[in-house]
Amino acid sequence: MKQNDQPAGIRILGEDIDFVINGIKLLHDVNFKIEEGVFTGLIGANGSGKTTLLKTIYRTYAPSRGAVYLDGVDIHSLKPKIAAQKIAVLPQEHRAIFDFPVIEMVMMSRYARKGFFEMETAGDEAICEQALRQVGLYSMRDRNFLSLSGGEKQRVLLAAAFAQGAGIIILDEPANHLDIGQQLLIMDIIKNQPSATVFASIHDLNLAARYCDKLIALKNGRIAAEGILEDVITPELIRELFRVEARIEREPENGRFNIRYLAACDDPNIFDK
Repeated sequence: MKQNDQPAGIRILGEDIDFVINGIKLLHDVNFKIEEGVFTGLIGANGSGKTTLLKTIYRTYAPSRGAVYLDGVDIHSLKPKIAAQKIAVLPQEHRAIFDFPVIEMVMMSRYARKGFFEMETAGDEAICEQALRQVGLYSMRDRNFLSLSGGEKQRVLLAAAFAQGAGIIILDEPANHLDIGQQLLIMDIIKNQPSATVFASIHDLNLAARYCDKLIALKNGRIAAEGILEDVITPELIRELFRVEARIEREPENGRFNIRYLAACDDPNIFDK
């Protein structure tokens, strides 16, 4: 694709992406699109390439071949601050070295909107306080970050992503290691973010089916399926990706998918097919 020739309504476009590290190819000819205002989920078994693909978007890895375009521009050609004005990232692991108060953790996200010597303003603080209200943690604004529970820390980091003011949010397993209540709370907050374009890898297929508008499925670094839930959440694909027999049901109250796992598939070679 030529620069600035991206179709209307597509915020992120991946074209012909390969990624090779230490002689091992982790991504193979991956093509995908992330549409504006759509919550797109990324699913696949452990080691399928989900985190690697996300890292090519938030610039940790440069593709060995192909390109990722953001609004028609190769994302790896952008200056870091310009990229941060458009994309906020919540990685799978975050290790805080220093124990800052919650409000300061969120205020750090405003760097993308500031000049080199520009200080935070009352307006920046108001934006951060509103982000904390969105995630239900305004009352903890003065607590130290490391004193919080895992779910509360994740919500602080989500508030920082909101306060960053980017229209696109990239998340790697946002509900990982959280209890059921915290999982639903985090996903509800993300889903209800106004006008956000979201791309998130999600381990739990029932969470993906509950919250995502579209899904991309990876298998061994290749796209196995892409589309609306009805096209991706099928017993056949679940068997192919996860080696599990499953039954797909619809909840009578709201029509949501409910995936019931029945048994491990007895074909030991299915991952190699």
